[in-house]
Amino acid sequence: MDYELFVTPGLGDNSYLVVSGDEAVVVDPQRDAWRFLAVAGARKLHVRYVLETHVHNDYVSGALEIRAAAGAEVAVPAGGRYAFPSRGVAEGDELRVGALRIVAWETPGHTPEHLAWLVYEDGARDPVALFSGGSLIAGSAGRTDLLGPEHTDQLTRAQFRSLRRLAALPPSTRLLPTHGAGSFCTATVGAMERTSTLDVELATNPALAAREEDTFVRQQLTGLRAYPAYYAHMAPINRAGPVVLRRLPVVSERAPDDVARRLEQGVLVIDARGRRAFAEAHVPGSINIELDSTFGTYVGWLTPFNSPLVLVLPEPAREARDEAVTQLIRIGYERVEGYLGLEAWQASGRPTRSYPIAGVDDLCHAYLQGRRIQVLDVRQQVEWDTGRVPGSLHIHLGELPARVQEVPRDREVWTACASGHRASIAASLLDRAGVPVRLVAEGGVPEWLARCYPQQREA
Repeated sequence: MDYELFVTPGLGDNSYLVVSGDEAVVVDPQRDAWRFLAVAGARKLHVRYVLETHVHNDYVSGALEIRAAAGAEVAVPAGGRYAFPSRGVAEGDELRVGALRIVAWETPGHTPEHLAWLVYEDGARDPVALFSGGSLIAGSAGRTDLLGPEHTDQLTRAQFRSLRRLAALPPSTRLLPTHGAGSFCTATVGAMERTSTLDVELATNPALAAREEDTFVRQQLTGLRAYPAYYAHMAPINRAGPVVLRRLPVVSERAPDDVARRLEQGVLVIDARGRRAFAEAHVPGSINIELDSTFGTYVGWLTPFNSPLVLVLPEPAREARDEAVTQLIRIGYERVEGYLGLEAWQASGRPTRSYPIAGVDDLCHAYLQGRRIQVLDVRQQVEWDTGRVPGSLHIHLGELPARVQEVPRDREVWTACASGHRASIAASLLDRAGVPVRLVAEGGVPEWLARCYPQQREA
C-alpha cells in the first residue's frame, strides 16, 4: 500500500491519499481539498472514493469538493444521518481500489456512528493498515464528550470496547489516525508522531493500559481541555453537505472609507499581525489573533460563528490573505469581506489605539514591589491547576468575551498565559472593552513561577 500523509497543524489532524496502481482514495479530507487533488493530478491518479470515518466536529469536510472535481464516490458511516447523496457504509462493507480491499469496522466512541477502515493488500489475510479516525490515535484516543454530557458516559464506554477490538489486530498493523497532536478532539495531548503501529501503542498508549471499563472512563474524562465554540456548528454543516467552493475564495483589499462603513454595520476587524505591532497601533475595536497555524481556531472560538470579517494582515499581505482565508473556510467562515492595510487606515487620518507591553521580568518586579495591578491568567483550567501567580484572576480565553465584565477596571490588567500568544488575544479583547491593559508579550506564568516565585518566597 502506498499513501501520502497531509497534516493540518492548526487542527492537529491528518488526511490521507491512499494509492494502488492508478487508483486512489482520500480519507477524511478538509474543505481545502484542492491540495489533495493537486497531488492526485500530478501522479495521474483516478480518485475513486472519499472515505469518512465520522461526522467531523472540528472542520468542514472536503468530501463534496473532491466529488465535484473528480467524480469520486463519498463513502460515509451509515449511521451518520447525512442529507446529501452518499454511500452509507456499515460493519463489514468492502470497497475495492486497485489491488486493495478496504473493510469498514464500526468503532463507536468518539462519535456514535464512527467507522474505522482496515486496508488489506490483495490476497492478504491480515490488514496492512488501519485508518482509525478518532478512535485509537498515536499516544491517546479521541475524546468522547463533544456531543454533550447526556451522551458522554455511553460514548466513553463504547470507546473502551472499540479500542479493545482494535488492539486485537496484528501488532504490525500501521495505525493511521485522523486526530493527533494539537487537536482538541483528543482526550489527552498524545504523542507527537502523526502515525504509529499497534505494537507501539500496546506498549505506550495510556488509553490501552486501562483493563477495566470504569477505570478507562475515569481516566479519559479527567483533565479534558476546553474546546473551541465553533465545534457546535461543524456536524450540522457536514451532515447537510457544505457549499462546494471549487477554489479558494478571492478576497480583495478594501479602502479605509469602505472599512469604516462596514464597521458601523457590525463587521469585525481581525488583526493578524504580531502582538507587538498590534499593541503599538491598531484599528479601535479590532481583535489581535496572530496568523499562525491556530489562527482559524481562535477566530472560531472568539467570534460569533461565520461573522462578517475584515482582516488586517502581516506582510507579505497576499500570502497572508490566502493562509488566513484557507484556515477560515476550513471551519465554515465564508464571509471575509476584505483586508485592510493599517498604513492606509492611518494615512486616511483615522484614529488608532495602543497599549503597553511587558515581559516576565517586569511582571516579577511589579509583583515584588506590591504594585496595584491585576494579573488576568487566560490559560486552560488544567494549566491553572499546575500553578499560578498569587492573586491573579483566572478566566479561560474562550470564556473571556462572555465574562469581560468580571475584569476590574479600576487598575491596570496584565494579561498572561504560557507564551504570550493567548495573552495577546486577551489584551485586544480587554482593550476593545475599554479595560486598561498591559500585555505580557513573551513568556508567561510557567516562567514567572520558575524565576519570580522563588524570589517572592525569599522576600
